[in-house]
Amino acid sequence: MPHRPTQRIGPFALTRTLAWLRICAIAGQSAAVLVCAWWMHLDIPLLPLLLGIGLLAVFSVFAAWRLTQPWPPREWEAVGHIAFDTLVLGYLLYFTGGASNPFITLLLVPIALSAAALSARSVLAVATLAGVAYVILLYSHVPLPMPLHENSPNRFSLHVAGMGVNFVIMAALLSFFISRLAHVLRLQQLEVQRVRERALRDEGILAIATQAAGAAHELNTPLSTMRTLLPELRREHAGDTSLAEDLALLEGQVDRCRTILREMVAFGKAQLSQEPERLTVAAFIHGCLERFQLLRPEAELILTLDQDIAQTVLRTPPGLRHALLNLLNNAADASAVNHSHAVALQVSRDGDWLQLSVRDHGPGFDVNGELTLLGYSQKQTGLGIGLALAEATAERLNGELIARNAERGAEVCLRLPLAVIAEK
Repeated sequence: MPHRPTQRIGPFALTRTLAWLRICAIAGQSAAVLVCAWWMHLDIPLLPLLLGIGLLAVFSVFAAWRLTQPWPPREWEAVGHIAFDTLVLGYLLYFTGGASNPFITLLLVPIALSAAALSARSVLAVATLAGVAYVILLYSHVPLPMPLHENSPNRFSLHVAGMGVNFVIMAALLSFFISRLAHVLRLQQLEVQRVRERALRDEGILAIATQAAGAAHELNTPLSTMRTLLPELRREHAGDTSLAEDLALLEGQVDRCRTILREMVAFGKAQLSQEPERLTVAAFIHGCLERFQLLRPEAELILTLDQDIAQTVLRTPPGLRHALLNLLNNAADASAVNHSHAVALQVSRDGDWLQLSVRDHGPGFDVNGELTLLGYSQKQTGLGIGLALAEATAERLNGELIARNAERGAEVCLRLPLAVIAEK
């Protein structure tokens, strides 16, 4: 379902960022209050300030618990978290000089974060709340007391020092947390791009499947006609040995085409019923290889089947057999480019994954390393959709298809989670 990439990061990323920011705020506020009270000996209301910090700590525990729940935070929840943080900050500023406190600019942090993650309406609500808090603190607050010692710095020096500390805090918070939000945005944009590419590929596969269904329906009639006429031609020309052999070969090819059409219909019905076959890995692999040898009798197939996975029972989905056959056919075609018939299939277990690795002796892919997009094969024959079909099957089963160049030829590895395809 392709759509335009959104520029909003989302409430979940913002709520998680606020949780980390809240922990930093609790530590910083506690240190600031204790320094002012014990080191600078300012006569500040210590108990109300510690009560506000404690309340913020309790809410921080609740917010951390909320992030562990399966349902994602909504936008109004993120606004509620920001509102609570703003009210607590305003409460602390009320007892420490109000708008004259150099840390008053911390009210801008929630606005900056919400502007990167929420809708315009929510940003306006957060900005309004911060503005109201600022106006209230401008006229209603407890004045910040002067130091008690004669050698202590005056009020202006304290204000300048506070502005410097506040600048460092603001710069660190905004650079770190907004960079985290920007990273989340980039990841979301990459995911949207992958979804768009997957949707375009699936649309192409669907169009090919529709055309294939129509072709199968139309081909059934001429194949039936040829299957009826070929035995008669063989009887009429029984004396011509060479012609009889050609007609026998042609009749065999017609039967093969009819078998393929019947399998296509059976595969479509199996896809609709969603009823997987229950086979051991060994039985499934040997069944695929028997079919492959019928299709490509010239191929020299080397099978490596690990015994620790051979007897595992699979709930084999209908498309898995065709995906493996596509990979084997592609490997045989690629090897043929270099005048080789060698194809290797290795079946192994990697933790909780089933790995089906197919290697050929062909020219490989035209890029080095692991491929992120398919379609780099240097084969000169084929329709060019074998890898795409195999990749679509892998994604449908929560697996992955990894294509890379090997030391000689190429290797395509189909990795599938046993939790999805194995019998429980």
